[in-house]
Amino acid sequence: MASKYQLVDSKFYYDNSDVPVNKFDIKDAQTIHEIEKELLEEAYNIFFNELNEQTHFDEAYFVSLHKRTFESLYDWAGLYRDFNMTKGESRFCQGEFIKSSSRKIFEELKADNYLKEYASIPKSAFAKKLAYYKCELNALHPFYELNGRITRMFIDMIAAYNGYKFIDYSQISPKEYIDSAIECVQFADSTALEKIICNGLSK
Repeated sequence: MASKYQLVDSKFYYDNSDVPVNKFDIKDAQTIHEIEKELLEEAYNIFFNELNEQTHFDEAYFVSLHKRTFESLYDWAGLYRDFNMTKGESRFCQGEFIKSSSRKIFEELKADNYLKEYASIPKSAFAKKLAYYKCELNALHPFYELNGRITRMFIDMIAAYNGYKFIDYSQISPKEYIDSAIECVQFADSTALEKIICNGLSK
């Protein structure tokens, strides 16, 4: 099985698989995916229960989502990559610019007060902001693996802070979601993702 990402460092995965090297030396893809899912579900509960007025959705918080969720499984949890990465036709932020690009995104988010004042504005305006930052983080793709799930959780926590339920993606097909992510990365266009998020937001 070929690696799903094209990486400079081929030692990241076990030979002839898309399973990342892990602390338990688990090489079965289904097993590792089930563990990742369980860790993510547990993390959702933990981070949701921790939300309060002092929560800032800054870079440190974003990194902590990845680190605390997956550090029991992966040594690289919470670490930014320093190598280039592509997936299909999508080319993510170059490794050497990850830190500076991340800093720029979170400076912009800080100027937006971490989207902590959107509970009373129209849902469409909130969805537009969420889609924009989700698009930016998708293109950044800063971690070795599990970027999409952590970015989704990050956006869900911002939604929850503002009194919304976690975003419901069940009404769209996996292809629609993937296509919207590709548009973000390849064309910096968050229009499709904005519609998906708006339809999935409810209080």
